[in-house]
Amino acid sequence: MGSKKKQKIREVKAEAMKGVDKVVGKSVPAKIEDVVGRTGFRGEITQVRCKILEGSEKGKLMRRNVKGPVQLGDILMLRETQIEARRIKSKVTKGAFT
Repeated sequence: MGSKKKQKIREVKAEAMKGVDKVVGKSVPAKIEDVVGRTGFRGEITQVRCKILEGSEKGKLMRRNVKGPVQLGDILMLRETQIEARRIKSKVTKGAFT
């Protein structure tokens, strides 16, 4: 009987910790100013330069990776504005050498 009680306690702890790593806070709007290029293993990610419109970082231009269809003038809602994407080094536009 003792082993069943221990197992139930472990399951409860795992369920309680599921949502701990989620980002808490307000999202910040940013307008896409430039489409830099495509990245990712199959070219599914678009790298853009966007200008932050609100918050403490207002007016800052930063590079971000976006998944999905985007174009100039779109508004992105960013969860955080501290981390910037790495610059694309190669001129390959889609996938690995295709």
